Amino acid sequence: MKKGVNICCFPADYSLEQCFKLAKESGYDGLELNMVEESSQSPALKPDGKDWTAIRELSVKYDLPVSSISTILHWEYPLTDSNPAKSGRGKELVRRMIDAAKFLGSDTVLIVPGEVTPTVSYKSAYQRSLDAFLELKCYAEEHEIIIGIENVWNKFLLSPLEMAGFIDRIDSNYVKAYFDAGNVLQFSYPEHWIEILDKRIAKVHIKDFDLSIGSISGFKNLLHGHLDWKRLHEALLAIGYDDYVTAELNPHMQYPEQLIKDTKAAMDVIFGT
Repeated sequence: MKKGVNICCFPADYSLEQCFKLAKESGYDGLELNMVEESSQSPALKPDGKDWTAIRELSVKYDLPVSSISTILHWEYPLTDSNPAKSGRGKELVRRMIDAAKFLGSDTVLIVPGEVTPTVSYKSAYQRSLDAFLELKCYAEEHEIIIGIENVWNKFLLSPLEMAGFIDRIDSNYVKAYFDAGNVLQFSYPEHWIEILDKRIAKVHIKDFDLSIGSISGFKNLLHGHLDWKRLHEALLAIGYDDYVTAELNPHMQYPEQLIKDTKAAMDVIFGT
């Protein structure tokens, strides 16, 4: 397995070059970028494409691939929104992420499939999300970029069986799962998701979770929570997974470079050097 780090692990005031340089020096195999509209959210790429050439040059300079591309923008523009302008913007952002991945030499984009809310029923969310991916899969297939649907705290696609069935209904080699192990620990077991999703898994996110807290504050650095890392590793080996496991954590307020180094050291303990 290859070891990656999401750019959200770095402070927002770091330049992209600082991120590439520190990730390379720390021994990572790849760097996951985030697409944002405001640069203050994190060092990231923007939908307009103006910085894509510079990012590709940094990837070459530091011999560090862009492993995948994620975004928080689908919380603002959900694919399941009842407002066609918002859901339409969400679909356009998926296409721009695919464009960026193709340009930067990546193979996967991480997409939040939507959310269930007091005003968006589960039934509506399911159909709107399914329709969106049935449309977007054509663009993904054309560009040969995988859409990785992530399991998140969105009150939607709550079990591995449902996630697997949803992906199977889309029926494309370019629509798979982006499995986040830490996100399921509050209500299930990561190894069970891995067993069921199996070859549908395109990429893996990792973070730890403290079950005694039980809220969003429970997300922790690797080896600081209750995730059974040995079982996680064994489950990934059992399905023959050999792609990226990417850490997605909050940066330290002080000495932020230490998080990057400590996380890589923890990944070496968990997955081997």
